[in-house]
Amino acid sequence: MAEGGFVVAICQHGGEFTSGPNGNLIYKGGEAHAVDVSREMSLDSFKDEVSKVFHVDVTDMSFKYFLPNNNRTLITISCDRDLQRMVDFTASAAQADVFVISRVENRSVVTYTGASTVKAGSNAHGDKRKRTASKNKVSKSNKKTASATGVVVQADTNDLNQPTNDLNQPTNDLDFPLEFGHDVAFPTTAGAVSSAPDDLNHDKLALVDTTQREPTGFFDDAVNAYDGSDIIIDPPQELTNNPALFWEDIIKGVGQEFDNVKDFRAQLCKYSIGKGFVYRFIKNETTRVTVKCVADGCTWRLHASESSRNKKFVIKKMTDEHTCGGEGGEGQRRATRQWLTTIIKQKLRENSLLKPKDLVKEIHEEYGVMLTYSQVWRGREVAQKEMFHVQREASGHLPWYGERLMQTNPGSILDLSEFSENRRFIFAFHASLEGFASGCRPLLFLDKVPLKATNEYKLLVAAAVDADDGVFPVAFNVVEDDNYENWVWFLMKLRIALQYHNYPLNAMTFLSNGQKGLDAAVAHAFEGSHHAFCLHHIMEEFKGELKKGPWSQQIRDAMVEDFTRAAQACSIDDFNASIESIRNISTEAADWIIASKPEHWSDAIFRGCRYDHFSSNIVDAFNNWIPTKKEGSMVLMVDSLRTKIMETIEARREACKSWEGPLTPSIDYKAKDEITKAGKLTVLCSSETVFEVRGSGIFVVNLANWECTCRRWQLSGLPCMHVIAVCNRIGRSFYDYCSKFFTTDSYRQTYSGTIYPIPDMDTLDFSAAAMVPPPRPRTSDKPRRKRLNPNKPTTLIRLCSRCKQVGHNKATCEAAF
Repeated sequence: MAEGGFVVAICQHGGEFTSGPNGNLIYKGGEAHAVDVSREMSLDSFKDEVSKVFHVDVTDMSFKYFLPNNNRTLITISCDRDLQRMVDFTASAAQADVFVISRVENRSVVTYTGASTVKAGSNAHGDKRKRTASKNKVSKSNKKTASATGVVVQADTNDLNQPTNDLNQPTNDLDFPLEFGHDVAFPTTAGAVSSAPDDLNHDKLALVDTTQREPTGFFDDAVNAYDGSDIIIDPPQELTNNPALFWEDIIKGVGQEFDNVKDFRAQLCKYSIGKGFVYRFIKNETTRVTVKCVADGCTWRLHASESSRNKKFVIKKMTDEHTCGGEGGEGQRRATRQWLTTIIKQKLRENSLLKPKDLVKEIHEEYGVMLTYSQVWRGREVAQKEMFHVQREASGHLPWYGERLMQTNPGSILDLSEFSENRRFIFAFHASLEGFASGCRPLLFLDKVPLKATNEYKLLVAAAVDADDGVFPVAFNVVEDDNYENWVWFLMKLRIALQYHNYPLNAMTFLSNGQKGLDAAVAHAFEGSHHAFCLHHIMEEFKGELKKGPWSQQIRDAMVEDFTRAAQACSIDDFNASIESIRNISTEAADWIIASKPEHWSDAIFRGCRYDHFSSNIVDAFNNWIPTKKEGSMVLMVDSLRTKIMETIEARREACKSWEGPLTPSIDYKAKDEITKAGKLTVLCSSETVFEVRGSGIFVVNLANWECTCRRWQLSGLPCMHVIAVCNRIGRSFYDYCSKFFTTDSYRQTYSGTIYPIPDMDTLDFSAAAMVPPPRPRTSDKPRRKRLNPNKPTTLIRLCSRCKQVGHNKATCEAAF
C-alpha cells in the first residue's frame, strides 16, 4: 500500500455479539460512527476521534476488528503499529469494522455453535474456558482451559537474509503479533544485539486462531501452554479477606516442578486448604509421594517423585477430579506444622501480642482450619523461635558480616535496607561484578537455587557464562518468596550495580523460566532488554501433554524432535516447516506450541542473542555449593558461597595460564567441527567483502557486516562453516571473526579479580542455645497474682494446745507450765 493511504473505520459501540450457524461472530445493536484512519495516524489520535463521536471515555476500552473474510477472530489494536496493520490489511476493502469494547467485556467474548446469543462480558453455558493462573479470578471450578483450534495464515515475506548489523551494532525496530488478539512487540534499543532478521512479514509466520471453542482434542483441557506471571497490585476485597483463595491454582498438573519434597508437601498443604478437601498419604518418602482424597470412592489422586536429571520433585501423575464433592469446603482440612508456623509468623509480625486462643479463632475464620489450643500454642513457640533467630541475625550477625565484607572486599554489595520490613537482601562480590562486566557475554540466567534443609527463605541468583561456557555467579538475593515484587527489587539493585561498572544495559539478554513474575519483572527493571524463556520447561510441559494423547512413543518422540528443530531454526521458513510437521500429526499440538510464545524461545523469532543457550538450568550447578548444615543461617550460607566462589576463581585463573590458542578450549572444539564441514564448500567472490558459498544450498557471506544468510554466525557469535570456507579462500584467519566473548583474553579478564577471606568468623555464636529466645517478662499492666486475700474473714478458730486460749500457739504461750 502506498504511503498516505487510508480506510474508513466504522466504529461500533454499545451492542452485543451473537454467534451464527457457522461459528462466525455477528455484532448487533449499539450505535456506529465512521472515522477516517490514515496510515500515519497514531493510536492516541484515533482514540481521541472515537471519544469525540461517541462522547465517552475510551481510556479503559479496547479496540478490535476483523480481518477480511474472517468473522471468527477479533484482532486487538494496542499500539500504533497495530493501527497501521489494520489499514494495510483492509486497504482492498477501503473500510473496516472496529468494535469498541470495555475491558470487562473484552475478557469473555466467546463463540459457540448454534444460534444462542452471547452477550459481551458473559459466560454462556457449556464453555470449557481455560482456568488462568491469575489470582484476580476466583473460581471453584475444576475445569481447565480448552485449547484453541488453529488456522495457519500464509502469505509472502520480504527477504529474510537482508544484511544486518554486526553483534555490536543497533538494529531496526520490529513489532508484529504472533497470536491474533495477543500482541507481542519486540522493541530494539540502540546498541542492542539482534539475532532475528530485520524484515519479517508476519504473513509467512504460522499464526494461530485463539477463538475459544468446544473441546475437540487432548490438548483442550490442558494447563496453560506457558503461564505468564501472576501479578496482583490491588487484590479484590474477597481475596484479602480469604487468602486461601490464592492457593486454588498452586498445583497446576503433570510436569510441575518443586525444589524438593518439603516444598512439594508445603504447596500440597496450601492447595488442599484452598480447595477445601482432605487427603491422606499412600506413599510418603523423600524420593516419592503419593496422595489421594480421603473420601471413599473419590478419584482425586496425585503422584510425584524426584527427577533423576535435576534432582527436583516433579508431578508425574494426577487425576484432578473430585467425585466426592470435596471441593465445597466441607470437612476438616489437613494442616501441617510447617504451614501453621508460617501462618502464625505472618500474624505475629502484625501483632506480637496475639494469644493462642486468638490465633485459633483467626485461623478458623480465614482458612477454615480448626485447630486445638495446644497445637497453636506449640506452633507459636516454634514461630517465635524462628523469628528470634532471624531478628538476631538481622540486628547482629548480618550487619557485622556486611561491615567485614566491605573492609576486606571493597566494592562488594550487601544491602540490608529492606530486610527488617520485607525480609530480603542482596549480596554480590566485587570480583563477580567486575568479572562479568569485563569478560562475560551480555547474557544473564535468572533462577532460584533450591535449598534442601529449609523453606523459610529462598535464594535467587543471577548468573552468567564465561568464555569457556562455565557458569559464573554474579549476584544473589535472599527472599521469603520468589514473586514479582522480590524479582523487581533484585533486578533494580542489580541494574544499579552494573551501572556503577559502566556496563551497557541496552544490549543485555535474560534467560529464565518466565514464571513467578519474571517475565514482567525483567521488562520493568531492564527496559529495552531481551528475555528468552527456558526451552526445557516448555519442552517438559509439552511432553506431559503428549502423554495424554493416543500416539505411540515413536510419534511422540518425532513431535518432540520437531519442537526442538523449531526452537533451533534460524529462519521463519524452517520454523514453519517444523510446526507444519507437527500439525500434520496433531493440530492441537501445533496450536499449543504457537500459544507458548515462540518469540521468547525460537531463534527464528527471538530478537536477542543467547549464544546457543536454550536452558536456564545451568544454575543447578549451585545446588551443591551450600552445605546442608549451613542453610539454617543466612550468614553461614552467604559465607559458604563466598568461599566457593573464591576457590572457583582461583582454580580457573590457574587453569587458563597454560592455554595458548586465541579461543578457549570448549569454543575451539566447536570451531574445529565447523572447519571439517567447510572443506566441502565452494566459494565464489562477489567483492572484497561479499562472497557466495555453495554446498547443500547457496549462502551469502558479508565479512564487513559480520553476516551470513544462514544466520548461524549472528546467533552464536562463532563463524559458521560458510565463513570459515571464505576465510580459507582469501587466506585470512577465522579467529579474527570470532566474538570477543570467546577469547582466552576475555576469560582471563573474567577471573582477574580476587575474593579475600573474612577474618574473625569464629567469633560469631551459631549454637542451638543461641537460637532460643529469652523468656518474655511480665507486662507492667498485669499485676502479679496474690495467693492470699487479707480481707477474707477467718472461719477456723485455732487454740493453744497448752492453755486452750486463742491468739497464740504453744511456742509463744506465756502461761506457766
